Amino acid sequence: MKRYLIILAAVVSIFFFGCKKDTPKELVIATGGVSGVYYPLGCAIAEILNNSIDSIHVTVRETGGSAENIRLMGKGEAQLAIVQNDIMDYAYRGIFMFPERFQNISTIATLYPEVIQIVASKESGIKSIEDLRGKRVSIGDVGSGGEFNAKQILEGYGIQLDEIQKYNLSFKESADKIKSGEIDACFLTSGIPNKAVEELTKSTEIELIPLIGTQADKICNAYNFYTKTVIPPRTYEGIHSGTPALSIRATLAASSELDEELIYKMTEALFDNLTELGKAHIKGKEVSQKTAVTGVSVPFHTGAIKYYSDKGLTIF
Repeated sequence: MKRYLIILAAVVSIFFFGCKKDTPKELVIATGGVSGVYYPLGCAIAEILNNSIDSIHVTVRETGGSAENIRLMGKGEAQLAIVQNDIMDYAYRGIFMFPERFQNISTIATLYPEVIQIVASKESGIKSIEDLRGKRVSIGDVGSGGEFNAKQILEGYGIQLDEIQKYNLSFKESADKIKSGEIDACFLTSGIPNKAVEELTKSTEIELIPLIGTQADKICNAYNFYTKTVIPPRTYEGIHSGTPALSIRATLAASSELDEELIYKMTEALFDNLTELGKAHIKGKEVSQKTAVTGVSVPFHTGAIKYYSDKGLTIF
């Protein structure tokens, strides 16, 4: 009987301990506000990773956006994040809103374009960047990524800030003041269509100002996070032709300290489940392997490099 009990205890021990799975590694993905794109897309990415990789458990953190996400990664409070690639560049180099360099961040994939849209009222007569001189122009909230985009584009076209009547307004404030005639134009950096602009076109005729010529090439050459794009016709009411534009890219970032094999699995899981990502948010439909290696401002994680290499993709 004693011998039987010893054998039984051994069997129970093997069952409960020898076959027990390792506790999943807890990871956090920093996103954005619940009403934006980053949060629902981050939730979808977390679900994909949790369903695909047994060794991790990813939770989603609501945040104020790209700059906060970078700082959370720097403090080790997040290991993954969705961020704008221009903000990543500033953080990596320690410029503008980042007095210190954040070198523990790396790229997994760029996700979808966030387009710099220059919206003017038709009444203003503005049809080109050059026409902005002397006009009342909102360049975005103070310290925002959009403000830096506006300054870089104006500079690329040889326009100094003191040549415009500068306003620092949010998307909604900009649209409202174009509607009321208090400003003539605004810069917005967002996915398309932008809700504030959609609302504006219900009552006000607008122009989308194209970014074309050698100046656009100059901007792309000066800042590696910009890519050329076209705002499709009929994105906004009354705009019947495509509008050349520049975009930055929303990017899935990772801590450089995460294991190479784990990042490989994450990258693989993401691209094996693009259908699910597209169901979670319309912007998920824009994610692809081909575009994931474009517009990269901070080096790829070695695990992502290995994945793209295995797929025969050239990293830009």
